[in-house]
Amino acid sequence: MKTDLLAAALNEVDEAEELAESVTSAWATFVEALPRIGIALGVLVALVLIGRVVRRVVRWRLSKHRTPSFARVFSQLSSVAITLAGSLAAITIVFPSVQPVDVLAGAGLLTVAVGFAFQDILSNLLSGILLLFRQPFIGGDQIEVIDHTGTVQEINIRETVLKTFDGRKVLIPNKEVYTNAIKVQTGFALVRTSIMVGIAYEADMSEARRVALDAVCGVAGVADDPPPEALFSELAESTVKLEVWFWSAPNQIELRRIQDQVIESVKVAMDDAGIELPAAIIALQATSSLEAALADGRSHPQAPRAE
Repeated sequence: MKTDLLAAALNEVDEAEELAESVTSAWATFVEALPRIGIALGVLVALVLIGRVVRRVVRWRLSKHRTPSFARVFSQLSSVAITLAGSLAAITIVFPSVQPVDVLAGAGLLTVAVGFAFQDILSNLLSGILLLFRQPFIGGDQIEVIDHTGTVQEINIRETVLKTFDGRKVLIPNKEVYTNAIKVQTGFALVRTSIMVGIAYEADMSEARRVALDAVCGVAGVADDPPPEALFSELAESTVKLEVWFWSAPNQIELRRIQDQVIESVKVAMDDAGIELPAAIIALQATSSLEAALADGRSHPQAPRAE
């Protein structure tokens, strides 16, 4: 019994000595690594500061030749790249046994793993970069994409920001913007708008065309080149359809105001020229029950009410 107790005590002493040696060794390793840690922190802080300076310089230079969104995104990416390089340098300084190639290989595996875990985020990032390089539209353009219409506020790393014509903010993931059809309303200096005018069958068609064109040409904001056109497009039930085309500035609010003035001008001109713009004619077909009710009413007229 005493022998067992003595053996147990000796084992505890040995474990305590091993633990003390481990702590002493770890502390010695830490003390030895302190200069390297200090140098690594210095390198990391220096490269972070350099990254911030580079971001400002890159943004300033790019803003002279590129859009604000392009300058902002790529200045941020340049800063992130320098910060990552600083982190890799700090790791190799603290752990001399770790070679830069090994760090890069580990970073590659990490990138693959992160890519699988954050596919949507990375696809939005890459789509945003492609949009900024290709520039199918820029900030201030008015576009329509995925049933959303508005003015582009910015393109950032994750999404394209729109301000709708009724003042709402819409965030569309860059992947959705890049992979779908985009209608850029302000892509050209002029856009064509049309209005439909219905004239009576009895009206002089040539005179109606001339009156409509004169009215449209007199509206401020309607372009002279290409000139307005008026084309008859349909023989409807009660009217002959005259389609009037005109070109104007593409900005939405300006376009709508010009369209409003064109409609008013054409209506006034047609009235002054005596050209009738009839309403739709609706034909009613009486059923047998309606005919019977009308016949009964004629055969039994109501007596006038006493005052």
